[in-house]
Amino acid sequence: MTNEAMAGKPALDPRAAKVFHVVLPDIDGGLRERRISRETFETSVRRGGSFCNVLHKWDAADNVFGAAPYQSEEVAVDETSYRPYPFERDAAWVVSDFSGPSAATSTRNVLIRQIEKAAKAGFTAQAAFEFEWLVFQENADTLRQKGYQDLTPFAVDNRCWDTLSGAINAPLIQALEETLAEADVTTAGLGMELGKGCLEATLRHTDPLRAADDAMFFKAATKAFFRQRNMSACFMAQSDAAAPGLSGHIQFSMLDSQGHNIFAAGPGQLSEAGRHFVGGVLKLLPEALALPAHTVNAYRRMTPGNWAPRTATWSLGGYTTAIRAVTEPLANPRLEFRIPAADVNPWLALSFFLGAGLWGIENRIEPPAPVPATGNESALPGLTPLPRDLYSAAQALAASETAKTLFGATFVDRFVESRLFEAEALRKAVSVAEKSRYFESA
Repeated sequence: MTNEAMAGKPALDPRAAKVFHVVLPDIDGGLRERRISRETFETSVRRGGSFCNVLHKWDAADNVFGAAPYQSEEVAVDETSYRPYPFERDAAWVVSDFSGPSAATSTRNVLIRQIEKAAKAGFTAQAAFEFEWLVFQENADTLRQKGYQDLTPFAVDNRCWDTLSGAINAPLIQALEETLAEADVTTAGLGMELGKGCLEATLRHTDPLRAADDAMFFKAATKAFFRQRNMSACFMAQSDAAAPGLSGHIQFSMLDSQGHNIFAAGPGQLSEAGRHFVGGVLKLLPEALALPAHTVNAYRRMTPGNWAPRTATWSLGGYTTAIRAVTEPLANPRLEFRIPAADVNPWLALSFFLGAGLWGIENRIEPPAPVPATGNESALPGLTPLPRDLYSAAQALAASETAKTLFGATFVDRFVESRLFEAEALRKAVSVAEKSRYFESA
């Protein structure tokens, strides 16, 4: 809760803030922002501002990959997106995005277009993200001094779902939850997870755009919370070979115009519409994997030893397939998309899942048979593996006419350009493991 609420005062109405942190999504799904006064916001931003279009032409390290011209373009404030800013009194976050030519290359706008398609077809959806992440006893300086190697983890004695570790670290976890609540990010669950330094959060289910926004603000607030305490939160899919693969799963359900869950059929069953939704996602996944897995590191997680799927498969309740159909309890059947890692771009991954599923329903695409809930140490026999790296995934996306039809050719072309640039940026990087393997033997 907010400081005001704890003092018995009403919480801040974010629209009445004295200061606005106006965020714009970049093409990697990060948040870039300008901090401005209320007067500037009302006179120069809310009524129609501008921002440099290089935002969709640079990478996560601020290296430019896209062609000139680099110039100002119109942006528009999303009046539904205000939320309190948890790190400054009388301040608010609000989302703005391009409304000119670069609107076509906005990942958030891709999701908005899929939501509009669903509404036109008579559907509404609910979604929620789950995140696993690691916390280290390192600040910005020590991370760089150590070269991101040999980091000291938080909670070295933690085991998965450990009661003792949860009790020991309860004050810190409670403080994080209160900070998230101040940012209007509600958690359905928050606690210790996969061993030393690992935590997990399940966010509340809500409409798709709000769910993706919540996910982005969750990560931003969590990173800031720990850095303010001389610690660091890491949402990499695989931070090193010995670390667990970290997920960013999506929980998803969809209702028809009468408010009925379209996935509902019965215990251990998925409805016809549900099967077609799954069929569309799995058919398109090999071509469009770069959308829900957009970083080089995301593919490190898709390796033996992790419960990360490497084939276009689904199961009834299993935890190692691309889609997990949860059919019980009957009142709330849902699909869990298990491809995304903790480094997911929430807008883009949810865009893919919703858009591909709608395409599957429209074209009555039957999925392959569900697979048994076995381990995932190797790709299941008889199934085509998914792309093994970002470069291959980007090439597959570039060749997908279906993806261009569903998500927009302008967006797909720009996104492919960005992913190929991202893959090439790390091609020359030489890891410690590679040096130890070849330094003397080659």
